Amino acid sequence: MKELSMIAAIGNNWELGLENRLLCHLPEDLKWFKTQTSGHTVIMGDRTWESLPKKPLPNRRNIVMTLDRNLVFPDCEMAYSIEELFDMLEDNENPFIIGGATIYKLFIDKIQHLYLTRIQSDFKADAFFPEVDFSKWNLITDVFFAKDERNVHDLRFQYYQLKK
Repeated sequence: MKELSMIAAIGNNWELGLENRLLCHLPEDLKWFKTQTSGHTVIMGDRTWESLPKKPLPNRRNIVMTLDRNLVFPDCEMAYSIEELFDMLEDNENPFIIGGATIYKLFIDKIQHLYLTRIQSDFKADAFFPEVDFSKWNLITDVFFAKDERNVHDLRFQYYQLKK
């Protein structure tokens, strides 16, 4: 099995989103997401797929994971179980789990790389990122980005690797 990565933007209280939308529009975070995931496989749940403004995400292999075998979306691949997904990933380098909350929770103990955008603010949310035991992780990079006219919150771009 190839190594798995996970990428998410979260608020101070592990908030992910509200009503199937991102917490806020942050062009710098979207740029970070695109830089990290371009050229890789991205794995998401059906609600995340439905929330994408542009489908499929360009320059990436898009896989939607759902338990509902009646769901089939155009322009992506479908996986209906973790086993089926892992079979699909045999030849892929470093796939990214990109959400949503249910998919993050399902894979949080199966990843080796974690990319977090820490939005330095509190948000009203109905979806949250799962708890992470950071004693099991090494922080590799932590880059601060100060809010500006296009990005209304301070950000921290963090990359962690699972300790061996």
